[in-house]
Amino acid sequence: MKLKTAKNEEPLTSTLQWKLLPTAEQKELIFTTMNTYIATVNTLVSEFCVLDQVDRRTTADVIAELPACLKNQTLRDAKSVFRKYRSACRKADAWNRKHPQEPKTATCAVLKKPAAIWNNQNYSIKQGKLGFPVFKDGKSTKIYVNVLIPAEQLNLWNHTKHGTLRITPKGDKLIAQVAVIHEEPVPFGAGIMGVDLGLKIPAVCSTDTNKIRFVGNGRKNKYLKRKFRSDRKRLGKAKKLNAIRKSRNKEQRIMRDIDHKISREIVNFAIDQQIAVIRMEQLTGIRATARTSRKNEKNLHTWSFYRLSHYIEYKARFAGIRVEYVDPAYTSQTCPVCGKRNHAKDRTYLCSCGFHGHRDIVGAVNIRNAVPMANGNS
Repeated sequence: MKLKTAKNEEPLTSTLQWKLLPTAEQKELIFTTMNTYIATVNTLVSEFCVLDQVDRRTTADVIAELPACLKNQTLRDAKSVFRKYRSACRKADAWNRKHPQEPKTATCAVLKKPAAIWNNQNYSIKQGKLGFPVFKDGKSTKIYVNVLIPAEQLNLWNHTKHGTLRITPKGDKLIAQVAVIHEEPVPFGAGIMGVDLGLKIPAVCSTDTNKIRFVGNGRKNKYLKRKFRSDRKRLGKAKKLNAIRKSRNKEQRIMRDIDHKISREIVNFAIDQQIAVIRMEQLTGIRATARTSRKNEKNLHTWSFYRLSHYIEYKARFAGIRVEYVDPAYTSQTCPVCGKRNHAKDRTYLCSCGFHGHRDIVGAVNIRNAVPMANGNS
């Protein structure tokens, strides 16, 4: 289900996660449904790949032991996977035209993890049970499964519009992931805040009332990245490929958690300061254009500026705060008093007009005062 809250804007959604408590029979039915669902999606995708297009088949053309609503959803998922594959093919073709000596080949994703998705018209909650259709004894049958729903999530469920239900295993448990669609919050503040993202200091905030906040620990982040790189280098020499993959996944989980905490602190600070607009640099392509020291080069090329800015934008939107993006050129070199450009020495910025301050604070102030880019509004 898609609900447009504004022109060219995705709906404001969040995902609730509930633990299912099925009986042995229900658990077997759910796992059979999930495995059949994924196998059907993969079959449809492979057929689209052979045809090299999405044809006009309907639910009646999908041969699988699934309820009609799930057959319809498998078509949606298969079309989505195939479109991503076609997009990857176009990118590979463009690359190969420019780099014929280093050809790339697009591969179509094959779904492996059991899962199934029901749309918002085909599941319900009644008396502490989650009801949804599965295929049993040759026909579609709705089952009601006990589910653990925290009180605050049940209250949120009762006061929001509902999206899709996705059931997937997590270890030996079954988890229901339910999308809920929120109304856009009413803006409450009036101030503007600039946020300068970096490596040594992950984020520096500057408000139009001259309040400054340094957020995150860049030294700790760089230490973690060096440690994981060193561990993978050691594992690589021992040819422990599975351990390398686990190490990389663990690093990503830790860094995502850090970015979530940084973005939450930034948005909470904005709420405390009655901020209506957060401005950040448009950092697309920063890895290709930025100059940095050799010791920071690896960190720059593995740091997800996009992910952190996305988390900030997402959390700010829930708080009724608008996010705007500005041109990043010279934000840390321009004097906020006289407009002259100077290179900072280490973290200290000095200008001939007499102004001096922390380089990242200068960047945050200039970002706050900059004119937003034409297509840079969230």
